[in-house]
Amino acid sequence: MDFSTADLCDKFGKSLQVAKADFNSYGGVKKCFGKIATIKIDEDNSELVSMLQENGDGRIAVVDVGRSYCAVVGDTLMGYALKNNWAGIIVNGYVRDTEETAKIPVGLWAIGTCPLKSKKKAKALRNIELNFSGVKFKNEDFLY
Repeated sequence: MDFSTADLCDKFGKSLQVAKADFNSYGGVKKCFGKIATIKIDEDNSELVSMLQENGDGRIAVVDVGRSYCAVVGDTLMGYALKNNWAGIIVNGYVRDTEETAKIPVGLWAIGTCPLKSKKKAKALRNIELNFSGVKFKNEDFLY
């Protein structure tokens, strides 16, 4: 499906939410759409790894790491996303291996890059409402 976010805004107006322009593109595709799958992590991406190893069914993983300065997605996780049919990943935080992630045909947006790996600290929360960049991200809603 080809779409323009400006056209979607014109057509659906106030019924849409539009995220602030906080994100940069680091994936191999510049736009995608799909149902949202949410996950909140605290610098520990092990549950995100598990999530991306599941069948994505064309969904978009929305990851809130609270902008902690460590990378929670890199080329390995993007490889899982590609293999398991995820359309994209949005990270309220940082990513790494961006020269490689740009070659993988999955959308990847984050606020920046960081060479540091994530730490193993705490359990994740999945399928919850996330709020960042002026948007409420709800599991199973559509994201374009």
